[in-house]
Amino acid sequence: MTLKAGNHPAVADAGRQKYLVFRLANEEYGIDILKVQEIRGCDRVTRIPNVPEFITGVTNLRGVIVPIVDLRVRFEQAVEAENTAAVVIVLNLKDRVLGVMVDGVADVLSLDESQIRPTPDVSSVMASSYLEGIGVIDKRMVILVDIEMLLSREEMQVVGSLADAMAE
Repeated sequence: MTLKAGNHPAVADAGRQKYLVFRLANEEYGIDILKVQEIRGCDRVTRIPNVPEFITGVTNLRGVIVPIVDLRVRFEQAVEAENTAAVVIVLNLKDRVLGVMVDGVADVLSLDESQIRPTPDVSSVMASSYLEGIGVIDKRMVILVDIEMLLSREEMQVVGSLADAMAE
């Protein structure tokens, strides 16, 4: 896999990309910092019946209905009974606002191309379509997620209709 600056979001000057690093269980993941609108505590979430399991529900963010996706469920990881330290990263994705629930936020990481490795074949563990690569700094490894590809087109339509229906 050849990596070019055009393949990666948040290209900063001198070919560096910035990622917001968050934790799920004992792993660190990074997402394009330019997609992040804000980071919030895990406020009251209204559960909605008959939606995909990874959609925890919706929350009202200053008058905007925001669907919340539990990344532990989406990434098929064990879900803790109650995670009081969980936070929601509010994202701007194309024409949608979406919240993703994570265990915590670590920091912002700036990587140059030489620090980004191709994603190994992990198709049995996670859908590789939304993995950009592995960020490596010394012995630290961060799984880079293309947050725009996290949900399929059909799943984004479900999320969009859910938000639209709740807003009416």
